[in-house]
Amino acid sequence: MKKGDFIELEYTGKVKDMDFVFDTTSEKEAKENNIHDAKASYDPVVICIGQGHVIKGLDEQLEGKELEREYKIELSPEQGFGKKNAKLIQLVATGKFIKQKINPIPGLQVNIDGMMGMIRTVSGGRTLVDFNHPLAGKELIYDFKINKIVKDDEEKLRALLKLQLNLKDIKVNIKEGNATIDLNIKQNLPKPIEEKLTEHIKELIPSIKKIEFKAIQFKAKEDKSKENKG
Repeated sequence: MKKGDFIELEYTGKVKDMDFVFDTTSEKEAKENNIHDAKASYDPVVICIGQGHVIKGLDEQLEGKELEREYKIELSPEQGFGKKNAKLIQLVATGKFIKQKINPIPGLQVNIDGMMGMIRTVSGGRTLVDFNHPLAGKELIYDFKINKIVKDDEEKLRALLKLQLNLKDIKVNIKEGNATIDLNIKQNLPKPIEEKLTEHIKELIPSIKKIEFKAIQFKAKEDKSKENKG
């Protein structure tokens, strides 16, 4: 495996000192470890090595690995979610939570000015909030297996779009270097996002020369509007 390869990957991530599973592509593992989410999909994921589609330490370890072989690796906090940053542990006036009708209690996850944090302590009029990632400072263990190298450009494109846009219903068609992408969204993507995505896709899938994005719901609405006028 080398940087730039698209692969189908399955993995399970655990916190080393707790043997706690926090992420997995296996529905069986998710159910056995009580982290199953009915809305989530638990299939192997298609990613591009070296693009940060998985956590840094795992991404780096994928290079040079063999197909269909099971691996277990340990990652330091720096290779995982980073070290604890003392500057991200802050005192917030308890009144700020009261105004938002939130009862601040230790262990509660909160959103303060767009930042997610966890309440550590509540004392008098002050609440200590930790804005570090919940797994910052933790050593991690990953079990993983690379099922195959993905060669089909349409499969690569679908995977990239799923990772970048977090959408499920994506239809793609590539013909003579021209890619058409149908997205099940209510309106067209903003131009800056379209341009950035186009550049990213062309870089990772060089056979694609031109890309057209279509918002299916938006197009259906336009067509219906024309019919009504007619």
